[in-house]
Parts: sequence; C-alpha cells; structure tokens
Amino acid sequence: MGGWNRSNIPDQTGRTVIVTGATSGLGEATARALAAAGAQVIMACRNEIKAQAVARTMTGNVQIRQLDLADLASVRAFATGVERADVLINNAGVMAVPKQRTADGFELQIGTNYLGHFALTGLLMDRISERVVNTSSLTHFIGRIDLDDLNWERRAYSRFGAYAQSKLALLLFTYELQRRLTLTGSPKLAVAAHPGYAATEISSETENLLEQIVGLGNRLVAQSAEMGALPTLYAATAEVEPGGYYGPDRFNWRGHPTRVNSSAASHDEKTARQLWELSERLTGVEFDI
Repeated sequence: MGGWNRSNIPDQTGRTVIVTGATSGLGEATARALAAAGAQVIMACRNEIKAQAVARTMTGNVQIRQLDLADLASVRAFATGVERADVLINNAGVMAVPKQRTADGFELQIGTNYLGHFALTGLLMDRISERVVNTSSLTHFIGRIDLDDLNWERRAYSRFGAYAQSKLALLLFTYELQRRLTLTGSPKLAVAAHPGYAATEISSETENLLEQIVGLGNRLVAQSAEMGALPTLYAATAEVEPGGYYGPDRFNWRGHPTRVNSSAASHDEKTARQLWELSERLTGVEFDI
C-alpha cells in the first residue's frame, strides 16, 4: 500500500460523499480530491459563506449544506435534507479550546467531535449505502473515557484531555458500529483514519501560548493537509477491512496511508457498549441497524 496517493483514487462518478468540516484543512483537501475524482460532494459546514468561497475553487460537483455539529437541532435539520449518500466522512472538529458548552449543554469538544457525529451517523444510517469514515487522532492514545463525567461537569477541565477523549470516543464508536453491522449481516462498513501530524487550521483554535508552539511545529515538522487527508481518502475509496484504522506509514506521523494500530482502550468492548448507550441517551438518537 506504500505510496498510495490522490492519483490512486478510483473513479468516483455516481457516488455521493458527505464531508463534515470541509471548509479548511483536512476536510477541504478531502472534499477537493473527491470532487475532482468525480464524486458529488456535499460540504457539510457551519459557515456557509466560507464554504461558498472554498467551493468556487474546486473542480467537480460540489454542494453546500449548513451543519453545526454543536447543535443537535442543526444536525437533525441537516439529516432531514439528505436523500442518500454512499459515504459519510465525519471529519469536522475543534481542538484544545477553552471550556465551552454546545447548544445542548455538552462539553464543546466531546459534543462537536463525537456526539454530533454520533447523532449525524445514526440519523443518516438508513441512507448511507456503503461506509462511514471517522477521523480520529494520535492523541487518542492518551485519551480516557469517563462515562460518569463525559461532559466535564465535575472533573477539572483539561483542554487536551477533552480533545483526546473525543478522539478515543470516535474509535470506540467506529469499532462498535462495525461489530453491530457485522452482527446483522449488513454489508456497510465503519472505518477510521488519522492524519498523523498535519498542518491544519484546527491547531490555531487553542487560543493560548500552545498555539504558537503548535504553529512552530507545523512549520518545522508537520506534513501538508493534502498529505494528512490521504488516510481519510483511502478509508473512503479503497478496498478496506471492516473496522479498519488507517494512518501515515512513517511512524504514524507522516507519509502515505497504511493500516495502523490503535490503543488497547479503543478496543475495550464493554466501554464501547456503555459509551454507545450513553450517547443514545444524551443525543436522543437510536441507530436502526
């Protein structure tokens, strides 16, 4: 698989792909590549004006629809307007921001990165014909799921702890979703990807000295958003293993997509089931699988 790049993307003509957070960084690079390969791409974005400006620079069939993952009413409204899609790419996210709440009272990072995507996937599951791709992160290795305080109501808040928890939650969700699909005999796939260390705008939202440190790392070490998007593009278009996890082939940091390992915590089936049940209660969304 080494060396897989955009030129290896199969012809996407006739396929419809939803990409959340497609106005910048990994999401933009993903949407741009898929549209150029012939897919009808639905850019699911919070900022429609910014999305329109980005879409004008793309080649291919691109549609823009408003979606705020930090507001379940917006998630439901978006899902209502989707007739069908072959692939859902859950890419949008916020990283290491100060403690904030979503419209529904969730901690912003778990609410946006995970619970919003959990709800979106559940609402669209009957109209997704092929696969769901969740974007995780290397930080999931330091993540810890606190089922008793998922939304940081009692714990001392940690920006990176909250981010890592949300990315671990996405992997637990991916693997549990695949187990349930397999159990019912569904041909649909749940897979995950991570970009390694890629320079994107998400790292500019930390609002403190860390932003300057990350910015320096972006200039000296990080690969481009285009390279960081390759594992997601692979997960979305290539022949993949059910429940597979894909990332860069050079020490998980840089390079071309390959199958990678995730933490032991991400494979904890009991925690995955409990997180799923909690997520259904918090979002009010139950999966029809």
